Amino acid sequence: MEASMRSFASDNNSGASPEIIAAIAEANRGHAIGYGDDPWTARAEELFRAEFGPASQAFLVFNGTGANVLALSLAARPGSSILCAEGAHLDVDEAGAPEAAGMKPLAVGSSHGKMLPEALEETLASLRGIHAARPAAVTISQPTELGTVYTAKEIGRIAEIAHGAGLALHMDGARIANAAVALGLPFRAFTADPGVDLLSFGGTKNGLLFGEAVVVLEPRYAEDAPYLRKTRLQLASKMRYIAAQYEVYLGQALWKRNAEVSNASAARLAARLASLPQVSLAHPVETNALFAGLPPAAADKLREKYFFYDWEGGLVRWMTSFDTTEADIEGFSRELAAALSAAGSAGAR
Repeated sequence: MEASMRSFASDNNSGASPEIIAAIAEANRGHAIGYGDDPWTARAEELFRAEFGPASQAFLVFNGTGANVLALSLAARPGSSILCAEGAHLDVDEAGAPEAAGMKPLAVGSSHGKMLPEALEETLASLRGIHAARPAAVTISQPTELGTVYTAKEIGRIAEIAHGAGLALHMDGARIANAAVALGLPFRAFTADPGVDLLSFGGTKNGLLFGEAVVVLEPRYAEDAPYLRKTRLQLASKMRYIAAQYEVYLGQALWKRNAEVSNASAARLAARLASLPQVSLAHPVETNALFAGLPPAAADKLREKYFFYDWEGGLVRWMTSFDTTEADIEGFSRELAAALSAAGSAGAR
């Protein structure tokens, strides 16, 4: 893959923000005590408390899958089930990691990626006693795998159902910054306030080099977190390199600036697509993901210039990043129009 290549396949394909690289370089001076007993980690943890409330506790980890498994392990015993929306990343894209930790994902009906409260109630009512894995938690993705966003009220309703059944509510926030910008709300307003207990806080898709966090919002789940982080292989010895990134990301609101760019870029691209009748969007564009239907021949032609993924239902997925530029959108739109034209001409012969 060429260094000059621009991708609309995933925000994972973007680089890291220059501010993040600078923060890591600055943290690389001298020695520091390992395993989180360093000043960078202490400052990062304080920034998380400022965002999520004084009772919250943040545990820095390596990656998103590790964050999800660790967070849910705080609420679930081996043999438990985790209720998730259809198509949830936890269920279909984590290579059996929850199952390896003894947790069984159980899909619940959804619409545009969002779990339906009535479907959650029906699923809970249908579980067959000791013949079904005992539910321990409900997990939702914010934003969803389809780029849509739960409102704080919708999250509150799911929390009400989950807590009424004695279950924890976990949020997979791999792209939580994009959701916060879309909602125009601080993180706490759609996590701790409406009843989320456990949060996987992501930053890698929004400009970090690596490193996520598990944020325990309900204190009773925090006791085992330091120990399980080790047994779940997520305790970094040189944790200052993760923590230094969050000093900039949270402390200087880099999360917001980056997510504003990626969300706005997706909206601009969606506006361009509106002028192309051969292209249809399957879901609302609320963050930085677009799911489009277009002629397969046009998709194949466009792949000569751009890499992107097919999606179920005959769709393709395009994503913008914190470093997507107007020139990137212009070039992609131009190549898409040319691919559609070429596919139409071929079909007419």
